[in-house]
Amino acid sequence: MSDRRTRRTFAEILRGIIARGSLVCQKIAAASPVLAAVEHGAQRVIRLVKGESTDRSTLSVGNLTERLRERGVAQLGEADTDDLWLILDLSELRKPQAQEMSALMEVRDLNGKLVPGYRTLEVLGVTTKRRGILYQRVFSSHEAGFESEPLEVQAALQTVSEALAPLKATKTVTWIMDSGLDDVAVWRTIWEQKEDLVCRVCHTERLVEYLDRPGEWQAGNIAQAQGDLQLMATAQTRMKVCAGRQKQPKMQSVQVEIRACPLRLTYETNVRRKGVGETVRQELWLVEVRLPETRLDPWLLVTDWPVEDGQAALRIFRMYRQRWAVEDAFRFTKECLGWEEVRLLDLEGIRTLVAMAWIAAGFLYELGVTLEWPEVRLLARMGGWVPHKNRPPGKIAITRGLSRLIEWMTADALLNQYIAEHGGLPPRIAAFIGRKLSGERL
Repeated sequence: MSDRRTRRTFAEILRGIIARGSLVCQKIAAASPVLAAVEHGAQRVIRLVKGESTDRSTLSVGNLTERLRERGVAQLGEADTDDLWLILDLSELRKPQAQEMSALMEVRDLNGKLVPGYRTLEVLGVTTKRRGILYQRVFSSHEAGFESEPLEVQAALQTVSEALAPLKATKTVTWIMDSGLDDVAVWRTIWEQKEDLVCRVCHTERLVEYLDRPGEWQAGNIAQAQGDLQLMATAQTRMKVCAGRQKQPKMQSVQVEIRACPLRLTYETNVRRKGVGETVRQELWLVEVRLPETRLDPWLLVTDWPVEDGQAALRIFRMYRQRWAVEDAFRFTKECLGWEEVRLLDLEGIRTLVAMAWIAAGFLYELGVTLEWPEVRLLARMGGWVPHKNRPPGKIAITRGLSRLIEWMTADALLNQYIAEHGGLPPRIAAFIGRKLSGERL
């Protein structure tokens, strides 16, 4: 952004989003030290996200997302590990009370009921000590020029793969996906990009060949292959689940059982693609993860990673468990940054504001990587964290501390503005905060 005013407004919007945990423009402005101190601060937020005040700048959804991706790639490139896992998430931006917002489509709420809203698509890159946001997009089937959701997914796969090209010489890329992406067209693109996958199964009726217990290949479907799964590993792990008769999930140690068997998938390379393709066969493994002490349904997974022993089976479990943990992170981002509170009528404005929320989230994720920093521990203390040998501060405590710090900066700016305009503070306010009535900046 070459325009100084736009650059400053952008920075203050990010401060407001983090401090207030909301994407409502009035709340963002009220939580920013600068925007709260000027008249019509909320209008400056609205004009920027709608692109009405950025004629001299390069601020756009595409530009914001590209900068977010560049930062994410750099962040992941610093990781000292060979594995790079990509969590692809399709979810909803629900607006159940909205009537007039542009291009509203029908999405499912948490109870499965259809409500107005939009679809969102995100890709989060994960290593052992780094995270990076690599793709984010809000879309609607009712917007002008929309073609299909599968094409949106294909665009995400290809964009992220191209961005990660510099890292592929040293890192192995694996896509980890939920059952909504149990789609041969998705898998085909990943394999064409020389990448791997772990995907939760939705279509147990999918035709495959599977290796039965006597060691013979059988034609059938995935549901039939489940009967020939063999136990590969058992382990204890810590997860946030309901065990036994517990009514609320809690972090605890639970037993894991992992079974697997080889599969062969035959498919056409031109599935959902124009032109002539070819018939190819892909070697796969079917993996079932059970947590017998809990009420969770088994995880039925497909992967192109060989699962020939217990260590390989445990690795696939850790991969998908990471996706489970990241879903909690997506949930945290939605709840903390309040992106379902967006109240703009313009879809492009909504996209800009959600992109800004993800930039704020990227900042928070980077904080989570360096908890040993004294600055981070101070923020955690401000957020209510009590130092404990085996209990590091969590992201919620850090975010709360950051929010309190920014709110203090906002209050400081407003009080100093009042002193400048009136020569001092009202006596009771001055007495309450222990400051002189005039002549002293806070």
